[in-house]
Amino acid sequence: MSGDIYQLIAIIIYMIGMLLIGWYAYKRTSNLSDYMLGGRSLGPAVTALSAGASDMSGWLLMGLPGAVYVSGLVEVWIAIGLTVGAYLNWVFVAPRLRAYTQVSNDSITIPSFLDNRLKENSRILRIVSGIIILVYFTFYVSSGMVAGGVFFQSSFGLDYHTGLILCSAVVIAYTLFGGFLAVSYTDFVQGLIMFLALILVPVFGIFITGGPAETFESIRQVDPNLLSFFATATAAGVISSLAWGLGYFGQPHIIVRFMAIKSVKETKSARRIGIGWMALSLIGATFTALIGIAYFQQNPGASLTDPEAIFIDLGQIIFHPFIAGIMLAAVLAAIMSTISSQLLVTSSALVEDIYKDVFNSKATEQRYVSLGRLSVLVVAIVAMIFAWQQNDTILGLVAFAWAGFGASFGPIILLSIYWRKITGIGALSGMVVGAITVFVWGNTELSGVLYEIVPGFVLNLIITVVVSLMTYKPNAEVDREFDETLKIIENESK
Repeated sequence: MSGDIYQLIAIIIYMIGMLLIGWYAYKRTSNLSDYMLGGRSLGPAVTALSAGASDMSGWLLMGLPGAVYVSGLVEVWIAIGLTVGAYLNWVFVAPRLRAYTQVSNDSITIPSFLDNRLKENSRILRIVSGIIILVYFTFYVSSGMVAGGVFFQSSFGLDYHTGLILCSAVVIAYTLFGGFLAVSYTDFVQGLIMFLALILVPVFGIFITGGPAETFESIRQVDPNLLSFFATATAAGVISSLAWGLGYFGQPHIIVRFMAIKSVKETKSARRIGIGWMALSLIGATFTALIGIAYFQQNPGASLTDPEAIFIDLGQIIFHPFIAGIMLAAVLAAIMSTISSQLLVTSSALVEDIYKDVFNSKATEQRYVSLGRLSVLVVAIVAMIFAWQQNDTILGLVAFAWAGFGASFGPIILLSIYWRKITGIGALSGMVVGAITVFVWGNTELSGVLYEIVPGFVLNLIITVVVSLMTYKPNAEVDREFDETLKIIENESK
């Protein structure tokens, strides 16, 4: 049996497993809250790994290793920024958002929470939030689909478009039918696969490059600067990389997991699991790239067609074809977990936050679930059209969408759960300024100087605070909900 057949069998087993999980979740989904938020029933392990898997995407196994392979450890500043940002997100956002979204009319999406929390200018704020999610997530989903096409092209020699369609079809199927529970359960399994793969590749890879000393010596022969965090760095570059951490506060597909966990108390256990998983995975991705540099220096006859496929190529070199197939499934898991989460959040924005408000709809729960599934399909098709021409790196597409969400929603989420004086017009003004700043800055040469999330986040924060102070009026209902949230946090933290 040829190596490709073994690998194909592993991929098929993985895909069937994902579809079976989708079917299981489908049987447990009966209303819109189940479809969009899983009935707030997630345990800490599922919450942590599903948040991590939906966060990291193909960037973890393709984008980051590819960047480190080309530029060296200077690219690790992004990983450092992300780890710090994720930790702060778990500490400062997760408990309060879990409590506040339930207190404030049991909100099941970020736009609906802002609507219920702020009590004024809420309809337009909710619609604008939904539109921002729709626009930027279309780019984000597109990046995942590009990664899927590259995956099948690099692994099996398939045409890029064939791989794009195959990957998209499976993830659309289980997301469309199973909703949030399917996405969370598949993310949990996918997170485990990704973690194991990122540990195994560097652990076994170090042996084929001769051990640590020989590996680092081979890297130095290529370019000593590859092992330096600072040699090729600039102050603006380091700030831009660390600023990726700011994005966590505003990523709807990540913070929605905080809303779905069973209780505030369990966010602490989820944080420990999630940050441990993330730190070890990022270290594994970095060492995968470094070992790849050493291997191809030691074996000049071997060729690497695409730096972003370094993890895939090493897995095929090191392991038996079936195990290599499982490594390939890890890449597919990273890609599919993020696509599914983003499709679901975009669907919820269309149905829960735009359709309901614009048309003032009073349809049945089953009707809303059906519309949610239709939205998943429509958004996926539009994203596939964007992804059809592979005209950007995976990291480039992710960076633009990440900045868009971080700068649009990050300051608003933080102020909403920590500052009772934020107003609807203040939030709306800041959100629009943040989104536009990222879009304009990111499409000019300025993006090469400073990552667009920095000016977008700062301007959003300033505008929101200033306008809110100018327009604030005491609201008894807002104060009651704010105080009730603080009591829940205090009681469940004991």
